[in-house]
Amino acid sequence: MHHPAIDLIERRVSANRFDPSHSLTNTEIEGLVRLATRAPTAFNLQNWRFIAVRKAEAKAKLRDLAYGQVKVSDAAVTFIICGQSPDHESLGERLRPFVETGLMPEAMASGWQETARAKYAADPEASRDEAIRSATLGTATLIYAAEAMGLVSGPVSGFDAAAVSREFGLAGGEIPVMLLPVGRAAPGNWPQKPRRPLSEILQLS
Repeated sequence: MHHPAIDLIERRVSANRFDPSHSLTNTEIEGLVRLATRAPTAFNLQNWRFIAVRKAEAKAKLRDLAYGQVKVSDAAVTFIICGQSPDHESLGERLRPFVETGLMPEAMASGWQETARAKYAADPEASRDEAIRSATLGTATLIYAAEAMGLVSGPVSGFDAAAVSREFGLAGGEIPVMLLPVGRAAPGNWPQKPRRPLSEILQLS
């Protein structure tokens, strides 16, 4: 089966080698994040934030907080993808443009807001889980947006989260879920590593 989107999925690799001379414009970075925010998000909470670290000094600081991983500073930009605690109070505003189209009844939007309040407001674990889910879905979509633009990426989960939060000014209720270096590939990246057979990971019920 050949389709451009399928080809992107098949060819994607987690890159470790980036061209350090390559840069991305503000417009290109904005385009990547705009596409990332097309990811699914519960109740349309959109509880994510993307910090685009692109200045050499800031990337060097972030590399140190990621235990010296060179790709963090060699990539044109390294995103800190933050998950935010769900904010049910802001949900009405985020749904309003959709309600105004007539596609969603006002009562349904109010119902979503109340359901989100009941689900997250008094449950820190559920709130944290949702923050991580949204940021992860946003990261995955950003990965394929980069691939579609002829770029490579390499997700990083090994970093000092508390230090990243402090040094890059994350707000209360924000979690640095993932770092994502994005840029132009340098020679020497591995091909995609072998995947487990479907017989091990697929259950047909």
